[in-house]
Amino acid sequence: MERVLITGGSGFVGSNLAASLLADGAIVTLYDNLSRVGTEHNLAWLQSSYDETQLSYINGDVRDAYLLAEVVRGGNYDTIFHFAAQVAVTTSLADPRSDFEVNAGGTFNLLEAVRCAPRRRTDPPPAVFFTSTNKVYGALEQLAVEQRGSRYAYRDCVGVDESCPLNFHSPYGCSKGAADQYVLDYARIYDLPTVVFRMSCIYGTRQFGNEDQGWLAHFVIATLQNCPITIYGNGKQVRDVLFIDDLVRAFRLARENINITAGQVYNIGGGAANAIAIWTELGPLLHELHGSLPPITYDEWRPGDQPIYVSNSAKAARDFGWQPTIGVREGVSHLYDWAKGFFS
Repeated sequence: MERVLITGGSGFVGSNLAASLLADGAIVTLYDNLSRVGTEHNLAWLQSSYDETQLSYINGDVRDAYLLAEVVRGGNYDTIFHFAAQVAVTTSLADPRSDFEVNAGGTFNLLEAVRCAPRRRTDPPPAVFFTSTNKVYGALEQLAVEQRGSRYAYRDCVGVDESCPLNFHSPYGCSKGAADQYVLDYARIYDLPTVVFRMSCIYGTRQFGNEDQGWLAHFVIATLQNCPITIYGNGKQVRDVLFIDDLVRAFRLARENINITAGQVYNIGGGAANAIAIWTELGPLLHELHGSLPPITYDEWRPGDQPIYVSNSAKAARDFGWQPTIGVREGVSHLYDWAKGFFS
């Protein structure tokens, strides 16, 4: 029976992955300080379905190196998913020190906890999965971009793959990028089975998005509540969006193939087939689902905002047989139905 630790386990990604693992009989420990809005609801949702013999919760902060080391040392985990993070570019601009301490420092604390945990020579260390970000690639100014009707598009490629040069942009990009490189280097230097997912825009049920992070869920929730939405830029920015169930499946497939994926980095996103302009195309879809839209205003572009980001996930398809299966219309409809039920 697999034993799993999920830092940030009550968050959007963590709670969905936990539910999938628990349903298959895994013993799961959630490590979370519940600082993000909505995490208390996700924790209660999981605890309503599973008792303490299968699901345990530790109120902890990844900046607490001592507590984190105790948890890793005492858990005898097979797999650790490291999702705890400061997740907003805007927050990193306002408070770069805290951003660094959580993202870079917290990840270092976890890696050291795994490296230093005592184990028998015959016992393998736990596999460690880290959620990085496409922001490690910076503004991607080297890629030619053009405007095509209601959206931006790459002129010469279909998406960004793992060979793209790193160019950390914003304190958030720097802190996540530093953590990203530490995770990869601990595979090289200490032979830990670590895997990095550089993710595009993930969305889905149990996501309490806001203006600073989780933009698609934020737009859905604002539409349901008729709250004003501010579009930064012209709304033609394109993102490849990935529904949470497809991301959970990617994690599980990558874990099943850890002999191949250890020490590797993967760009994970919806790809060209699931790319959508954030308002000129999503707005009409929300209008179709809801029948109306809230008041919309426009403001200046945010610093470092990419006109387009689309993942090329061919490496994930090759190494562990993964590709997205849930299209934009289906996924947004699922998110809308969940949010309608939760917020009504």
